[in-house]
Amino acid sequence: MQLIAYLAVLLLLAWPMARVIEAIVQGRFDRGRRFEAPLYRLAGVDPDHEQGWRAYALGLLVFNGLGVLAVYALQRLQADLPLNPQGMAAVSPDSAFNTAISFVTNTNWQGYGGESTMSYLTQMLALTVQNFLSAATGIVVVVALIRGFARHAVGALGNVWVDLTRVTLWILLPLSFVFALVLAGQGVIQNLKPYQAVQTLEPVTWQAPKLAADGQPVVGADGQPVMAEQTAQTQTLAMGPVASQLAIKMLGTNGGGFFNANSAHPYENPTPVTNFLQMLSIFLIPAALVFVFGRMVGDLRQAWAVLAAMTLVFVVAVVGVTMAEQQGNPLLAAQGVDQQASALQAGGNMEGKEVRFGINASTLFAAITTAASCGAVNAMHDSFTPLGGAVPLVLIQLGEVIFGGVGSGLYGMLVFAILAVFIAGLMIGRTPEYLGKKIETHEMKMVSIAILVTPLLVLLGTAVAVMSGAGRAGIQDPGPHGFSEVLYALSSAANNNGSAFAGLSANTPFYNTLLGVAMWFGRFGVIVPVLAIAGSLAAKKRLAVTEGTLPTHGPLFVVLLIGTVGLVGLLNYVPALALGPVVEHLMLHAR
Repeated sequence: MQLIAYLAVLLLLAWPMARVIEAIVQGRFDRGRRFEAPLYRLAGVDPDHEQGWRAYALGLLVFNGLGVLAVYALQRLQADLPLNPQGMAAVSPDSAFNTAISFVTNTNWQGYGGESTMSYLTQMLALTVQNFLSAATGIVVVVALIRGFARHAVGALGNVWVDLTRVTLWILLPLSFVFALVLAGQGVIQNLKPYQAVQTLEPVTWQAPKLAADGQPVVGADGQPVMAEQTAQTQTLAMGPVASQLAIKMLGTNGGGFFNANSAHPYENPTPVTNFLQMLSIFLIPAALVFVFGRMVGDLRQAWAVLAAMTLVFVVAVVGVTMAEQQGNPLLAAQGVDQQASALQAGGNMEGKEVRFGINASTLFAAITTAASCGAVNAMHDSFTPLGGAVPLVLIQLGEVIFGGVGSGLYGMLVFAILAVFIAGLMIGRTPEYLGKKIETHEMKMVSIAILVTPLLVLLGTAVAVMSGAGRAGIQDPGPHGFSEVLYALSSAANNNGSAFAGLSANTPFYNTLLGVAMWFGRFGVIVPVLAIAGSLAAKKRLAVTEGTLPTHGPLFVVLLIGTVGLVGLLNYVPALALGPVVEHLMLHAR
């Protein structure tokens, strides 16, 4: 029931939003032009000058490269900058490198605890700003690709600086402002106060190593540290400007949490209402962009076909992960822990989940955040059952084209659509066409690069990690689950998701560097070929529809598109999945 309500509300909001987005990116928002003009003059940009795909791509690469340098510098200098009431030290070079690439590429992988690492200035000026700009990058790329389909016999795709400005000013900022106010009204904190020390209801006691005068642990006769009892009657509560970052974190499918626990933290996700709104906001712009695609190419039936393929795969994924988690852990049931006559746990697998959300809301959130390139979590995916954890992993490995990230999901799905019509053309012996554009050698070369770059990064990166001592040192769980943690980390990084099987100790120079490289090439190794496809398509003449043209708006094409995504997108990963979650599932049920 929750899934049905979610999809109904999503479509109800996405339809009118698509009209607004399409008017903005097409330059029909007349009031906005007056405010944009001074910005263009200041930057020396001619808004009427359109660019070819090479200039468009170069602009994005330079723009995002400068973003990496800015975020890196702010992290390294934060100890000497203002708005740092807790006196956070400078972030280490390798962690700053990883985080800078992570937020610029819309991945938001976090190898650190936000509330214990980043100052308020870094959270706002570095991370939140990049949440806007990385989301804008994804949207302008898909807009450029749609223009490639919609235009004919021209060599220009638009102006990258104009597109980035309009998307940021008139789409992302207003939506985030309103959403932040709603979140704050629901209890998400928003302040610049120092962290607060509060009295606990009862004292907390624990054992800690006794320290000598020089600050080193005192060692006993047995060579082990001497333990001393510690007692605390206060607890420190982290504060900060959370609502403002949380809004764009979700709307921009970024996912980076202000707190280490992300959307499982009560200050980021305090109520069932905020949980539903956060899930809704992740898919809102991606769903609207599908309708923008239909409107810009002049055929909404094309949009409905793509949306149907996305929705069908998404529903199957939600049902699969929910069923897996409802089954519980058979090893606990065998030991007589919370079991029914069916030998299943009465409450299902609640490990790593918030009781206030339960299994259904947690698994729906997990499917949404990994179908999109968001990475925000309200439950720990590492604690899911083997098959339950495999579903988010597979959604990431499909390229996050099931709604997907803002822009990136749709341009990834359109790449698969081009491949689908090419395969269909080979099967029936006709020249493949999509939306009146002939698909030829150049397009298929770029499609191949766009589809294969992420599997190469994932599989080669995983191989390097498990075969090197520095990589194996971060694996805390032996066997197939440890392998799954590494595979998930590389899949998440290369596909720009950002969620994790958090049992992997990834905040090391080895993983920070490896994952940083995977994030950068996973993002721009796809964007550049997509823009090349857009430029090639825009230069082509539109072909007339004939009896030999494959209809791309009916049920047959929906099935073909789903099959292409499943077979081509996932087939590369099957051996790796067999070594990880599949083996773990068989071991779990072998006793």
